Amino acid sequence: MSADQPVVTRFAPSPTGALHIGGARTALFNWLFARGRGGKFLLRIEDTDKSRSTPENRQAILDGLTWLGLDWDGEPISQAERADRHAEVAHQLLAEGKAYKCFATPEEIDAFREAARAEGRSTLFQSPWRDVDPATHPDAPYAVRIKAPREGKTTLTDAVQGDVTWSNDQIDDMILLRSDGSPVYMLAVVVDDHDMGVTHIIRGDDHLANAFRQNLIYEAMGWAKPVLAHIPLIFGPDGKKLSKRHGATGAAEYQHMGYPAAGMRNYLARLGWSHGDDEFFTDEQAQDWFGLDGIGKSPARFDFKKLANICGQHIAAAENAALLHELEEFRAAIGDPAFTPEQRDGMSRAMYCLKDRAKTLPELIEKAHFILASRPLEIEEKAAAQLDSVSRGILSELTPQLQSASWEREELEALVAALAERHDTKLGKLAGPLRAALAGRSVSPSVFDMMLVLGREETIARLEEATA
Repeated sequence: MSADQPVVTRFAPSPTGALHIGGARTALFNWLFARGRGGKFLLRIEDTDKSRSTPENRQAILDGLTWLGLDWDGEPISQAERADRHAEVAHQLLAEGKAYKCFATPEEIDAFREAARAEGRSTLFQSPWRDVDPATHPDAPYAVRIKAPREGKTTLTDAVQGDVTWSNDQIDDMILLRSDGSPVYMLAVVVDDHDMGVTHIIRGDDHLANAFRQNLIYEAMGWAKPVLAHIPLIFGPDGKKLSKRHGATGAAEYQHMGYPAAGMRNYLARLGWSHGDDEFFTDEQAQDWFGLDGIGKSPARFDFKKLANICGQHIAAAENAALLHELEEFRAAIGDPAFTPEQRDGMSRAMYCLKDRAKTLPELIEKAHFILASRPLEIEEKAAAQLDSVSRGILSELTPQLQSASWEREELEALVAALAERHDTKLGKLAGPLRAALAGRSVSPSVFDMMLVLGREETIARLEEATA
C-alpha cells in the first residue's frame, strides 16, 4: 500500500458462536489501528457456513462489539451475499489460464492420498487435470482449482512475525469453486478484502498458514497486497490456549460479570501489545499509541487479577453520569429491575463515595446497597450483632442532635465524635452500629458519606427504626 493511502482494517467473525474474548481483542486491535490513523474499521460477517451460522449468533457478535464500544463504519457486510462476486473472480482466473477445471472425484482423491501415505510421499493432492487440453474434458461435474507454483519458495513479510517462508511444494492447487459451483472460504476472504479496500489484515496467527494459500489469489489477480499482521493467541494462566476451563471466554460473559467496557478495552489492548510500562490508559491514549510494532510474538496470558485491577481504576476514573449509565445498562443486560427515580438520584449523589475500590459493577452496586434498600432494612447477621442494647442506647442520643445539625460532614463528624467521648469510647467503635443502622451491612461506605447521601430525614428514620 502507498504511504498516503487511508488505512482500512476489518474484523471478520463467523457467526457460529458467541464473540470469543480472543476475537474481541482482534477486533480491538483493528479498531485502535484504524481509529488512531483516521481510517476505517469495517465489519464483515463470514456467514458462508449455512449449517452453523445463525441470526442469533450474528446478533450476539454485534451486541458484544457494541458493548465493548467498538463502533464500525458502514453496514456489516455478509460474505454469503457476495457468492456471485466470488465465483466471478474464479471464472476470470479460469479464463486466463491461471486456474483449471478438476474432474477428480472424492474417491480418486482419497485413493491418491492413501497410496501416497503407503509410499511415504506427500499427501498433498496433485490433480492430473492441471495441464489437460480443455478439448478433452468430460461432461461431468468439476471443481475449479488455482495453479500454485510447484517449485521454489514463497516469503511473506508480516508486521508481527517478520519474514515467513514456505516451500511451494507444500502449497496445493487450492479449490476455488466446489463442484456445485459454490465458492470456498479462502477465495471469498481474499475477494472481500480486496473489494472492501482493506489495507491491513490484523488477525490471529492461527491464520498464518492460510495467508500463503490466499497469496496465490493476490498473485494471480495482480492485486495489491495488504499489510499482514498475525497476532499470537491468548493463553490461560497455565500457558495453554484460553478455554472454558480457565473461566469465561465469551465477551458477553464478561459483560454479565460486570466488568466495565473501558476496563476491558484497556486490559485487552495490553494483552499482547505494550507501550513502555504503561498499564492504565484512556481510549484516546490507546488510539494514539497503538502500533503493530508494539505487538509481541509470544502468546499473551490472561490474568484475571490484572483485569480486575485495571477495571477498578477505570471505575474510579469514570465520569459519574457515564458510570451511572453503564450501571443501568448492566442491570438491563442481566435482567435486574431498572433503578427507580429515587434510587437513580441517590446513586448519582453517592457516586463519589461508591467508585473507589470497586473492581466490578456488581461490587459497586453492593456498596450502594444503603441507597437501593428500603425501610424496614433487612439487617444481615454480622451487622445485627453490632446493634446490642448499649449501642442502640448511645445511637438514640444522636437522633435529636441530628434534627438541628447543619448536615455538613464536619458537623456530623463532630457530633458523633462528641457522643463517643461522652461515653468514653472511640469514634470507630460507633461506626459499626451506625453502619448497621444505616445500611444493614457490616461493610459499606463511610457512615458520614451515607448520612450525607441519605439526607437528614432518611438518616433519622433509619436510626429511629434501629434503636426502637
